[in-house]
Amino acid sequence: MTVAAGPGGFADPSAEVLAEAAAAFGLLSSPSRLHIVWALAQGESDVTGLAERVGGALPAVSQHLTKLKLAGLVRSRREGRRQVYFVDDPEVVTVVRVMVGQLTARTDRTPTLARRSGTGA
Repeated sequence: MTVAAGPGGFADPSAEVLAEAAAAFGLLSSPSRLHIVWALAQGESDVTGLAERVGGALPAVSQHLTKLKLAGLVRSRREGRRQVYFVDDPEVVTVVRVMVGQLTARTDRTPTLARRSGTGA
């Protein structure tokens, strides 16, 4: 159910949808989980490959993957003895790529001295 359209012409989402979105953003607020989703957006991987790529301990990466799977952001399939992980929702990949891309561009535009001093540009 949505509420009447606001000033921008968009209908407000239901409380349930907002809660689900907040939960997903909450999961992605962890730099480690965000890095895992970023890595999986580039291609599927097993937990060992992900741990090497994100620089995390195997048990910690495995726990992050479990949380991401429970939230429906990541899925896995068995290939022999390996569990291979992939992003289940291409729209989540889009959101992550846009956000990281915007912040990277902003960082690239900000002079190094301003970043170090905390003044920004």
